[in-house]
Amino acid sequence: QVQLVESGGGLVQAGGSLRLSCAASGRTFSAYATGWFRQAPGKEREFIAQVWTATGLVNYADSVKGRFAISGDNAKDTVYLQMNSLKPEDTAVYFCAAQSSPLTGWNSWGQGTQVTVSS
Repeated sequence: QVQLVESGGGLVQAGGSLRLSCAASGRTFSAYATGWFRQAPGKEREFIAQVWTATGLVNYADSVKGRFAISGDNAKDTVYLQMNSLKPEDTAVYFCAAQSSPLTGWNSWGQGTQVTVSS
């Protein structure tokens, strides 16, 4: 069973930065893609960013494009989300997720880490 554990959340002022980490553990982990999602109170979970393991290609939601950057360290089985120019509307629980293959969808999820941006 693959486990994903997020860390790096916290409280930051608007305009500040945070870096989230997502570490995979358990059986040998080889994801087709890894991504970040977030869920604000009273809202649905939304896609933020993803990186394809084999190619390193990335994709972002329009709401974070130019401010957030996803990257991976395959040797450490860890994916990062660098968040800059944070806004109060970025406040949410951030989740890491992984796809085993193109056919499985997002089939592994972390427990989430809280990010709070104060104005």
